[in-house]
Amino acid sequence: MKGHIQTCNQLKTKGANCIFQQPWWLDAVSPDTWSAIEIEKNNRLIARFPYVIRQKYGLTMLTMPKLTQTLGPWLEPSKAKYAKQLSQQKDIMNEVISRLPSHDYFCQNFHYSVTNWLPFYWQGFTQTTRYTYVLEKLDNLEQVWAGFQENIRREIRKATKKVKVKTNLDIETFLNVNSLTFQRQGKKLPYTRELVQRLDTACLKYQARQIFFAEDAQGRIHAAIYIVWDENSAYYLMGGADPELRNSGSTSLLMWEAIQFAATVTKKFDFEGSMIEPVERFFRAFGAKQVPYFQVTRMSRRMKLLMTGREMLQLFSGASI
Repeated sequence: MKGHIQTCNQLKTKGANCIFQQPWWLDAVSPDTWSAIEIEKNNRLIARFPYVIRQKYGLTMLTMPKLTQTLGPWLEPSKAKYAKQLSQQKDIMNEVISRLPSHDYFCQNFHYSVTNWLPFYWQGFTQTTRYTYVLEKLDNLEQVWAGFQENIRREIRKATKKVKVKTNLDIETFLNVNSLTFQRQGKKLPYTRELVQRLDTACLKYQARQIFFAEDAQGRIHAAIYIVWDENSAYYLMGGADPELRNSGSTSLLMWEAIQFAATVTKKFDFEGSMIEPVERFFRAFGAKQVPYFQVTRMSRRMKLLMTGREMLQLFSGASI
């Protein structure tokens, strides 16, 4: 099922808007369950649309893999006049939609560089606007620092007196810290350790990740964050903090360290956004620009009936969906 028409190295600069659309990434997060629609013209790749297929309760779903911020279409940049570009996009996206596998449910987050989803709307899809926060230029770190809110700068200064930043600890140590955040909320890890280990192995192979740890003089890990990057942007992927030590300011310090590191390997820093208010407030405090992106969905008639039934059950019984 895998869509390996071109080599991974070729697709690093063609056929993907970001790291999450790379074949090696999808191999790691969705082994044997992904494919890609690829459209060629004159032996040239002009569009690519990766997707993941899941089967559940007899339903076919095209959804987002774990730890993957965006998928959606990649279209070759066009030099045509703007009106012609829109016409080209409509033709290409219509072909993509016609080639999607039959499904009961579709849900993908499109990369923020995709600003035209009208062809999907005309084919019965719906859209919710979501937001990420992006530092769009990393070439002047003094300016980036000046854009931080004062409480962030204060936390960073405080943390530098309490912890040292390390990057040489392993993925198991990271997962132990990462899981503490979810334990504090009474939740399990939303992904398996095996998935993270598999992804980490792939990211190491392609030299596309760094883990930052904040450790004190007693050897206690206060916080840890995990970033990945491609040629255009770095992305905050995962993080965690010890609930007993989370007031040390270490997470803010690690974010600043990650931003400074990102400036040496790529052009932007994407906080991956959040629709959770306290998380959004934290990311916004780093002076990043709010950037909208589309979550595009579609349900079959059967899926709509099932969802309506579950909502009615919840209404009358109080059961959670």
